[in-house]
Amino acid sequence: MRTRVKICGITRVEDALCAVQHGADAIGLVFYAPSPRNVNIAQAIEIVSKIPAFVSVVGLFVNADKRDINSVLSTVSLDMLQFHGDETPEECAQFGLPYLKAIRVKPETNLLQCAQDFNQAKALLLDTYAEGVAGGTGQVFDWNLIPKHLTKPFILAGGLNAQNVLQAIEQVNPYAVDVSGGVEATKGIKDAAKIAAFMQQVYQ
Repeated sequence: MRTRVKICGITRVEDALCAVQHGADAIGLVFYAPSPRNVNIAQAIEIVSKIPAFVSVVGLFVNADKRDINSVLSTVSLDMLQFHGDETPEECAQFGLPYLKAIRVKPETNLLQCAQDFNQAKALLLDTYAEGVAGGTGQVFDWNLIPKHLTKPFILAGGLNAQNVLQAIEQVNPYAVDVSGGVEATKGIKDAAKIAAFMQQVYQ
């Protein structure tokens, strides 16, 4: 089975279309004000309006207020939600949309328990833990911490780029990979050549 790809932190229409052109299965829009990749409603609506069929649009939230999420959902057409904070399974499931739950992996993280707790999630997104940072660290975590028989599909994130994504796929066989900083010129601005190189490595 081929490895799916989500390119996250999209802030411009041209970057979204570049991701799609090179074969991305999903794009991620960040609705988290402290992030340099945060988008406002107007940006999100414009980007979503240009996304063709069969490409998923994922909205990323971090410990967001229910009202704020509903406000986004009332105006932006999202296919899936991604929760990147300390949300409970009940909080993730309350919006009636498929969701991903991000887990910032530390040596003591029990991923088997996480898979059980978030059994309604479509997948776990495994990211690098960094103190006080919700994500987007650009750092790789120890892939050996991923159990061999994780009961849920998982998406590998954290420091991936064209130089290491093939090794990652061969080592841990994720359902999908998630990249943001690894295909950027600057934070929030994607680099077409880096996207092409990344996708080439995934699909070779």
